[in-house]
Formats: sequence, structure tokens, C-alpha cells
Amino acid sequence: MDKAQLKEQIKAHFSQHRDEITREILSLLGEMVSKKTVNVPSDKLANFDYLKIRGEEWQVAEIVKREFKKWGIPYDEHSRIEGRPNVIGYVGRGEAGDKKLFMACHMDIVPPGKGWDTDPFVMTEKDGKVYGRGVLDNKGPLASSMLAAKVMKTVIGDAPISGQLQVSALADEEATDPDGIDYGIHYLMEHKLIDPTYAIIPDIGENMLKIDVAEKGRMVVRVTAKGVQAHGSTPHLGVNAINKMARFLAKLDDYSLAYKPDPFLDKPTVNVGEISGGAAANIVPSECVCDIDIRIVPGQTDQSVVAELKKLSSDIADDFAFSIESSTMPHSINPDNVLVKSIQENAAVFNLKPVPFGLGGGTFAKSMNFHNILSVGYGPGDDTAFHMTNEYVEIDQLYQFAQLICLIAIDLIV
Repeated sequence: MDKAQLKEQIKAHFSQHRDEITREILSLLGEMVSKKTVNVPSDKLANFDYLKIRGEEWQVAEIVKREFKKWGIPYDEHSRIEGRPNVIGYVGRGEAGDKKLFMACHMDIVPPGKGWDTDPFVMTEKDGKVYGRGVLDNKGPLASSMLAAKVMKTVIGDAPISGQLQVSALADEEATDPDGIDYGIHYLMEHKLIDPTYAIIPDIGENMLKIDVAEKGRMVVRVTAKGVQAHGSTPHLGVNAINKMARFLAKLDDYSLAYKPDPFLDKPTVNVGEISGGAAANIVPSECVCDIDIRIVPGQTDQSVVAELKKLSSDIADDFAFSIESSTMPHSINPDNVLVKSIQENAAVFNLKPVPFGLGGGTFAKSMNFHNILSVGYGPGDDTAFHMTNEYVEIDQLYQFAQLICLIAIDLIV
């Protein structure tokens, strides 16, 4: 099958059916937004009386499966536990050795929070945008990806293509329990339930003008300062752990971690996110604990960072304790690859010129690249709208993204 001819057929189909495709994306998205698939750690679950389990992604999965059945798109469903499924729809042959493009979208959302102008679980359309929790992160891109699969199925028909477009609706992206058990992409890769060649993770925003090719690593370091308890009226008889921690944090505020500059990730960042200590105002505290979020760049390791922190604390006291509570390594890929080039070339259809860049945060791209799946982040929406009150996405971008998926898929799998 001629790729150029097939691309023209795709463009013509989107042009002729623009209103219909847009309406279908919005109809699906509105239904998905109404499902309260909020994902929080288990210790926060009691704060959400509408949740029986974390995420409850099954509510959106039922919509995804219903549409795939209606469109004649075969799919698989994989679940580590009941109620938290992962659904993957397939267009194309996809036999062993075939090229496969995996669209990694997730169904869970963060809590809506307060201060919304509208009901966060009722999608609202205004001035060319739609508002609601999940319209951008990540139900909007999921709806677009599903329509891309439908259009590919419609245009290709029964003509065999050697590769396969895989559209996934995944669980468990937004929160992790302390046990570290994953119910989404890590579960699928751990059990070898997927084997794509390429993956696009539409979970970065940037209005389709940037392509995520690198991501910082993230480590959470717990620092414990020890003291000696005493009565608040005789502080000289004790050792104040909070004061010790304060001196350490003051030194940390003026300190720069050692690093080698990275072309996409710049420098590491340090954020003191949580702190606790003391039992009462009239007791000299015997312990103070803080958790520090550190985003590292290539060349740094957990051990090297902790070694620097220990050295920094040694001038204050030699009994500070440091433990790594969680950790992921940074990753970076060479942007001169077929996936990035295809995105750039096809984005020109909408006069977009996306450029490679690096993220301080993390997406599925990191773990997929570590599993030798060439993966980038790319998608619609404003990156400042993620997790925010009045989350929104432009309607035109959802339509454009669906078309771009089809064109990129033709490049990579046909």
C-alpha cells in the first residue's frame, strides 16, 4: 500500500468529516469526564466517598470497550486486580516482527480540588475550549487516539497492513502507594503483555509544539535530625532537632549539587516538600524529619546525591540520617530518530514546528525507553493546565491530534 496515497486519503477523510469527528471526540470525552476515576494513595481514599478502590478506571474502560466493539476494533483487557483494567485496541495485523505504534493514554485523574468555575465532572464548552477534570490529563488525548483508530480502521478497511496501531487506555498513572505495586504500564511490561516498537505518550501539553525526548530522574530523600528531649523551660538541657534541621536546610538552600550540564535537562532541582517534628510547644523536640524532592540529570546517581547531602550535614552534626524513599533514574534519547522526525514532518500539516525538549517531571516515556521501546511525549493542550483548577484543552487540538496520530502511524507501521 502506497504511504503517500494513504496519507492523502486520511487527510481527505478528516477534512470531509471534521464536524462529525469533532463531535464524536467531544461526546466520548464528556462521558469520560463524568466518571470520577480519581486516583490517590490508599491512605487518602477515605477522603473520597465516591471511591471504593483507587482509580476505579473500570468506569472509563467500559466506554472504551463499548466503542471498540461498535467500530469492529479488536482489543485486549489486562488487569492486575479487578476494577483497574488496561484496555488496548488494535488496528492492523501486528504479528511477531511487525512494527507497532503504541498510544499510551491513561484513564485515572487527580482529585478536582476546589475553586472551579464549573462542575469539574461535567464537561463544559466555552470559546473553543472544553473544561473539566481530565479533559487534558488524559481523557481528551484518549478520546482523540480512539477516533484515530476508528478513522484508520475506516480508511484502511480490509486492506492488510503489516504493522499495527495500538491505542491503550491505561490505569494507575497519577498516584502510587507506598508498596510500589503498579497496575498500569509497569504491570503490562513486567508481565510482557505488550511489545510495541514505538510509543507516543500524549501527557505533556506544550500545545503540540514540543517533543519530550528526555526526563529528569526523581528521588525523594528523607532526612532525619536527632535531638535530646527536655522541658521547654530548660532547652539548654536538651538538643533541639528542629533547630538542627533548620541549620541543615539553610545550608542546603545555598548549595548546588554537582552535575554535568545536559542539553535538554539543564540542571538538577531541589525542593523541601514536607517537614515534621516535635510533640508540643513546651517540649524540646527529639526528632525532626523532612522529605526532599530532587530531580537529577544524567551523570548523577542516588548514591552520589546522598553522599553530597551527608557531607553538607557533617559540619552541623554527624548523626543526621538519610534514606531514599523512592527513586527513578533520568533518561535521554537521541532526538535524531524516526519517531521524532515523523512527528515533526506530519505536524507541518497544521503549520506546527515541534522541537525536542526535556521534562523535569516524568511520564510513561521514561519506563518504556528503559524497556527498549522508542518513546516520546507529545500531545495537545497547555502544559500549565495540568492538575489545575479549571483544567481545559482546545477543541481544535483534539481534532488535529487525532489526524496526526493517523499520519504518524502510516509512516511508522505501514
